[in-house]
Amino acid sequence: MAKKKDKQSLKKDIWNNYSASEKKALEKLCLNYRNFLSQCKTERECVKEIIAQAESCGYKDLNTILANNETLQTGDKVYAVCMKKSVALFNIGSEPMENGMNILGAHIDSPRLDIKQNPLYEDGGLAYMDTHYYGGIKKYQWVTVPLAIHGVVVKKDGTVVDVVIGEDEADPVFCVTDLLVHLSQEQMQKNAAKVIEGENLDILVGTIPLKDTEKEAVKANVLKIVGKKYDFEEEDFLSAELEVVPAGKARELGFDRSMIISYGQDDRVCAYTSLVAMLETKTMKRTSCCLLVDKEEIGSVGATGMQSRFFENTLAEILNLLGQYSDLSLRRCLANSKMLSSDVTSAYDALYKSSFDMKNIAYLGHGMAFNKFTGARGKSGSNDANAEYLGNIRSIMDKNNVSIQFSELGRVDLGGGGTIAYIMALYGMQVIDSGVAVLNMHAPWEITSKIDVYETKKGYSAFLKDA
Repeated sequence: MAKKKDKQSLKKDIWNNYSASEKKALEKLCLNYRNFLSQCKTERECVKEIIAQAESCGYKDLNTILANNETLQTGDKVYAVCMKKSVALFNIGSEPMENGMNILGAHIDSPRLDIKQNPLYEDGGLAYMDTHYYGGIKKYQWVTVPLAIHGVVVKKDGTVVDVVIGEDEADPVFCVTDLLVHLSQEQMQKNAAKVIEGENLDILVGTIPLKDTEKEAVKANVLKIVGKKYDFEEEDFLSAELEVVPAGKARELGFDRSMIISYGQDDRVCAYTSLVAMLETKTMKRTSCCLLVDKEEIGSVGATGMQSRFFENTLAEILNLLGQYSDLSLRRCLANSKMLSSDVTSAYDALYKSSFDMKNIAYLGHGMAFNKFTGARGKSGSNDANAEYLGNIRSIMDKNNVSIQFSELGRVDLGGGGTIAYIMALYGMQVIDSGVAVLNMHAPWEITSKIDVYETKKGYSAFLKDA
């Protein structure tokens, strides 16, 4: 019995079972991951960086291939982009594609505040920008923290102005204000959902009035600064996509530097590890695919969300370039594919232990997490992976020495969440949720374990190779 107990303890102590070379590889991956998080705080920024890395590894733009009337064959690497917010990568295998693909799918959007189309106003000598929150957030977490603005402004003539304000040390930052504690007796009687109202999540952007201006002089001065520095005017906000996100870089957390704290780890931790695994994967019998999409946090809707036809249309184009297209081949390809729906899950937090089922929760530092199902309460809105597929996944991970754990998203009747898994399952393919356990999920600053990041990347590589 003692021997069995020791074996179980060693399995949990993953760090001290790594070789020196594995620890070095882990630190290199996590450093590159932190840089990715710091530089890529919007979907557009993620796609731009993903394309740069893909092209450096020999991937070609599908649109260029189509424009040049080229064809595809085994070993070709190709990517497709949807409106600069979603991207799909394919490494063409030797088998006919109707035999199916091995797919890694994740999302690159994260909860945030979006600046409205008519945002700028002045009240009491204070200039604000009006926002609309995106995704599921605790609104009170977004007050009194330094915020940055990322995005694009598109003028009527088509000129695109890239905007990043608040990340450079020389930049100003922005803030949502809160009521001082001395006057907050009534506010603090409200429940947490009402302490900060959505309409009060406006960012403070200026206080200096423009000289010799009688009405809304502070607003006028802000517009003057914006026009001079970025060359756009108030009307151009109508065709802008500006996202307000926490300012600052991803950092190591803890005396032992074992964790990463950053904005946007849901779900860029899975997106980045999927990308790395994809770019490292050699050509196999089955085609490998990495699908990184937008809009998951609001239901996977819109042209760049998983519910759009972007992926299906792209796949049809690839089949056609391979000389394999027919409607039946497309349907067979989708139905015969296997997928890891790569998304984060809740990590056990000892300060809130009553929210978790201790036997069915993911723990920081225990490796890659799998969720047979997500959904809410009675598994509502969930993809529920079948047992045969789970057996196959366990075999692959065991063969490749990947540390894994199985979990649920908290106690049964407490809440829940969704991923893109159920959408892909509509094609009849095998799908299971997998990824990294996260503390502070959907907060401005989220926490992951370096071990889990490394093991998840190993797991994605194993899946693309052996599924």
